[in-house]
Amino acid sequence: MTSDFTGLRRAAPLGDPRLDLCDLYVFQSPDEPDRTTLILTANPEAGPLHPDAVYRIGIDNDGDLRNDIAFSFVFSEPVDGRQLVDLRLALQAEARVDAACGSEIFGNVAVSFDEPHIWRSRGGGFVFFAGARGDASFADANVIAMAVELPTSYLGAEPDVRIWARCSLRQDGKWVHADRIAHPWVSGFFTTDEDLVAFNAGEPNRDRGDWMGNLIDLMAETGGYTREEAIDAIEEEGTLPDVLTFDPSKPARYPNGRALTDDVADYRSRFLTKGQKGFSGLGAPADLLTEFPYLGPPR
Repeated sequence: MTSDFTGLRRAAPLGDPRLDLCDLYVFQSPDEPDRTTLILTANPEAGPLHPDAVYRIGIDNDGDLRNDIAFSFVFSEPVDGRQLVDLRLALQAEARVDAACGSEIFGNVAVSFDEPHIWRSRGGGFVFFAGARGDASFADANVIAMAVELPTSYLGAEPDVRIWARCSLRQDGKWVHADRIAHPWVSGFFTTDEDLVAFNAGEPNRDRGDWMGNLIDLMAETGGYTREEAIDAIEEEGTLPDVLTFDPSKPARYPNGRALTDDVADYRSRFLTKGQKGFSGLGAPADLLTEFPYLGPPR
């Protein structure tokens, strides 16, 4: 369990770093502004991901906080340090199923643990990468990145969408929701591991009812917020429900999506302390790329 509100020292979900979701990024592709890039990172040990898990990026485009679009990543058993991954695209009801459903966009694609392999769908609508990359949040760390680039129009933003990610594990015939992520460092909002497990098992459409009181109490402790001040700050950021809101007609800068260069450590610290405390030393690394998948090579 973490000893401060950053959440940096949380234990891995179910004690398994392969199930640990690190960050979610959503931004306009720098070299093609009419396209959007989604990046989910996992496993701070940067090794193979869990073959019995589904890693998913969910998109709500009608405001009901339920998935209308879902990209699901399913990994094979690793063999001799190699691993394959399938990417599936599900829409509407299929996007809300725990199992990986929908159409297979890419199948049996090699996960890149050294040189990056970029995969393009027929017609070039979707571009895909999965593999080890340098962590954009920590200069000396690596992660496994799952990156998808697609036409922004496909999101169906009117004018915005809500995006989040989840890792679910098939265990004893049932799906266990091991981790989820949208806003950065939300794990630090929970003072007990039991609360964090309950949060990870939940759905965004229940976040406000389940967790608003906890966050208000935390903000009173960390920043001296009154109840009214905390609610106003939560509403302004859109902290709950825990989904990233992205309006593609505006530049991506957290909390409108999240770019790889956003200093969310400083942002989160100032948010929780009502501007009293910044957080330094976690600036974006210098090895980011100017083309997809944008994250730099493993370090």
